[in-house]
Amino acid sequence: MAGPFDSHLNRVFSKGFYRDKDFDFSVRCVLGASAHGGSDVGEVLAAIDGVPDGDHQRWFDAWLALGRRVRADADAERDAGRTVSASSSYLRAATYFAVAVNAASALKHDDPLLPTFRLQRSSWDAFVDACGQRVTRVQIPYDGTTLPGYFFRTVGHEQRPTLIMVNGSDGAISDQWSSGAGAALARGYHVLMFDGPGQQSMLFERGTRFRADWGAVLTAVVDFAVAQDGVDPDRLVGYGISQGGYWLPSALATEHRLAAAVADPGVVRVAASWESSIPASLMKLFHAGKREAFDRDMALGMRLSPTAARTWKFRARPYGQDSYYDTLAEVDRYVLSDTEAARITTPLILTAPEHEQFWPGQSEMLAERTGGRAEVVHFTAAEGADYHCQPLARRLTETRVFARLDQILT
Repeated sequence: MAGPFDSHLNRVFSKGFYRDKDFDFSVRCVLGASAHGGSDVGEVLAAIDGVPDGDHQRWFDAWLALGRRVRADADAERDAGRTVSASSSYLRAATYFAVAVNAASALKHDDPLLPTFRLQRSSWDAFVDACGQRVTRVQIPYDGTTLPGYFFRTVGHEQRPTLIMVNGSDGAISDQWSSGAGAALARGYHVLMFDGPGQQSMLFERGTRFRADWGAVLTAVVDFAVAQDGVDPDRLVGYGISQGGYWLPSALATEHRLAAAVADPGVVRVAASWESSIPASLMKLFHAGKREAFDRDMALGMRLSPTAARTWKFRARPYGQDSYYDTLAEVDRYVLSDTEAARITTPLILTAPEHEQFWPGQSEMLAERTGGRAEVVHFTAAEGADYHCQPLARRLTETRVFARLDQILT
């Protein structure tokens, strides 16, 4: 019998599409979006076919070109009155532009970032207009300003359960369509999606920062949701994707009106995903509070790796700090303490994929801290469902998650 490392075996899934971990994970996420129409497998694989490992400029160019081509197809279909085809193409274009937005972070200059984001958001808005769903653009009152969002209504006039999507650190709002929104609408939920502080349009257009205390954000969103016609206030559900798996549970420590919540995955300490890529010697300086030495040695390392420096700048932007030390210190504030977790009364569903690369073991840690009010749902590589947020197994994810939500809500 062949062993797992026999060289003649074709192991596309386990070996991946690229040696570069970021490239490989991005491809997996985009292919997974095909489950709800967010991508077309052939055009994705054709677009990256000539992109070498680690070539960030060609990586960006490939996704931008694919987005432009599909967007042009969408415009042509819309102008011809073929709205179904236009809708499909706009959604795919939004997905591809979203990869290009993140890819722009590793370029020598960030000039393409804002125009690429605007292409992404306008493609999503065009999808919203053409998709045939009952959807309203909304402005959610929050802290003296508003959060832009979209309220999708399911069919019927009776009160329905409502899914409130909470995004991650750098995901596009359009990605939420394939990460829960589309599945919820198909199951009779209303869906409320929005940009929170430091996310997408709030960051790129308004320059707002993240905030660790998301209770104020979630409370504002819930206040808005329960005021909408057709929303059953007793069947509100939160869905936090990626770093939203920290924001949502942390908010539930003070906001108790949700009937259930999903953290995909659960996150109790955001900084763990940052520290895993920082040498141990530098982390010793950080933990010792040696700010100048940490900044000096980090700056030296970044000069040796310009791509890493640009990626750090992109990831650090929404935290609003200037130095390496201050940025990491700010990220280190994003911790769900035992005391906060103990105040969560909402039933929690926590995904826990094998090979979780950013916050391994944290779903189990969060479940323990809630004292039994959370269920951990495991996913494995043998099911094609490993890695952060199970990118190639979104149908399997929604099947398991919504089955558990049904049990809670009925």
